[in-house]
Amino acid sequence: MPLKQFEADNLKVYVYDTRAQLGAAAAGDAAEKINKVISEKGEANIVFAAAPSQNETLEGLLTYDIDWSRIRAFHMDEYIGLAADAPAGFGNFLRRAIFDRVSFKEVHLIADQGTSPEEICENYTKLLKKYPPDIIMLGIGENGHLAFNDPPVADFSDPETVKIVRLDEVCRQQQVNDGCFPTIDEVPKKAVTLTMSAIMSVPAAIVAVPAATKANAVYNTINGPVSEACPASILRRHKNASLYLDKDSAKEILKG
Repeated sequence: MPLKQFEADNLKVYVYDTRAQLGAAAAGDAAEKINKVISEKGEANIVFAAAPSQNETLEGLLTYDIDWSRIRAFHMDEYIGLAADAPAGFGNFLRRAIFDRVSFKEVHLIADQGTSPEEICENYTKLLKKYPPDIIMLGIGENGHLAFNDPPVADFSDPETVKIVRLDEVCRQQQVNDGCFPTIDEVPKKAVTLTMSAIMSVPAAIVAVPAATKANAVYNTINGPVSEACPASILRRHKNASLYLDKDSAKEILKG
């Protein structure tokens, strides 16, 4: 049972005592939604987030009875300029966490879609148009970003589906804080990302956000204005989004 649950506009919020409980709850929600889509459509298209914040959710998801052979897998973002085998690459993270551990119908990695960032954006856009996602699994960045839509580049009315972005310093430092890179100098400065418009177009969103480092972003998501200054705040306008927190990430909203 959650410590607390409530709604922030349309956004359903669940607060759990521990990170493990958060992950288990988010995984259960994801499994239920995935199986429902498969039962209705015969297959499902799922977008996955790649970040340490998703570890417990992804691990939990693997414990459920899901017909993975009916699922096409996508992911939200990828660095520009990393070596293909770099451990910090998001496609490689997801290979380790889930893509290589079950037999998907198809796995579409962003980095495999072309030889230039522009070509990658064009080809991944075509894939997402051909196979519209049914469910997206998200985290929230320390600066409130969704995917790599940092405040300086986030656009709630973005005409693009996938685009090239420059990462802000808070985002790049987060990658060091998360243990993905030794120093900020090694973090790429550009990436390819699904846009805010693409994220908001997905019918169901499951958002898993543990850890105290996300507390301010969580507070602004729930209590601040709906604004590109905190991109995740747009989740309050999503028609079917659920936010899973632990008491550390929720500490600012639990005060008083």
